[in-house]
Amino acid sequence: QCLTGRGEPRGRHLIFHNSSSGAGMEPEEGAAAAAAGRKRLRLHLVTWNVGTASPPPDVTSLLQLNLQGLAVDVYIIGLQEVNSKIVNFLSDLAFDDPWSIFFETILSPLGYIKVSSIRMQGLLLLIFAKHAHVPFIRNIKSQFTRTGIYGYWGNKGAVSTRMSLYGHMVCFVNCHLPAHMENADQRLDDFEHILEMQQFEDENVPGVLDHDVLFWFGDLNFRIEDYGLHFIRESINNNRFSLLWEKDQLNMAKKKEAFLQEFREGPLQFKPTYKFDLNSNAYDTSGKKRKPAWTDRILWRVKSLLPYSSEAENVLEEQAISVSLHSYASHMSYSISDHKPVTGTFGLEVGGLGWSLFPLGQWW
Repeated sequence: QCLTGRGEPRGRHLIFHNSSSGAGMEPEEGAAAAAAGRKRLRLHLVTWNVGTASPPPDVTSLLQLNLQGLAVDVYIIGLQEVNSKIVNFLSDLAFDDPWSIFFETILSPLGYIKVSSIRMQGLLLLIFAKHAHVPFIRNIKSQFTRTGIYGYWGNKGAVSTRMSLYGHMVCFVNCHLPAHMENADQRLDDFEHILEMQQFEDENVPGVLDHDVLFWFGDLNFRIEDYGLHFIRESINNNRFSLLWEKDQLNMAKKKEAFLQEFREGPLQFKPTYKFDLNSNAYDTSGKKRKPAWTDRILWRVKSLLPYSSEAENVLEEQAISVSLHSYASHMSYSISDHKPVTGTFGLEVGGLGWSLFPLGQWW
């Protein structure tokens, strides 16, 4: 975790021995648990700029805990603007921050284990997985990039965690880009800078774009250009969100920036998530009257494993990883911040591992 602008983030990971190395793995020590065939996983991503607020009383709908028969396999929770004032800094050096404790208290009794956490000042990234999946999560590493005040301050930037999930490399990046309408170019520069700087100590998968799947989310701070406040609010009130899409700065950038064109996003069929009065569903009524915007986003990118060819068909069939979006939504009932949280629920289908895991010693 990192709670100052210049301190080194301290990540916490659950570490397992690499079962494919064979070290200490004796079949007679227990029954073998083999991972064969294709595996289907349900991932639930949360991004929320919490505006230094404390956790709310309840997050049942945010975490989809009320959906019967649709259990989540892995939770990925990315927060921005977690309180990092000096009093909180001193407390969080000795203990987990209140948000980490809050989510762990909710998810642990439901059979989830926190496999990774990393914090850089106000940015926090937490990953929880069901017990059954934990032995097949390996090579967990975290990284960070500061972009605030010429790269010396961690109030803006990104934190990331990568892992091997059932033999496939997956990376999650939680970022907070510069604010204000006029800073669209700076946001794009920082986006590209983070892509280049987030490097891991792995010669086979060194950068975030080298992973089989990359999820990129956070307070990206992109705004709606040109249209006036009245037109934007009327479009929102009439649920005619599509009228605003073409002037969304991120959508505009996707058409001309090469590094964005492989990223995908679900349709923005929900109200813009910024800026709201606190404890309200009313857009900004202050003197500034900021225009609503979809600042909080979830993107993903799937790397092509091999160029398409007839010879590669069998390999692709066995090894390919596919991502499907099940839902992409905001959650208007949460009003502790001037941002509404956004969630994305994904289906992740992966090929067989090609290796087996044997228990070591006594399990209880």
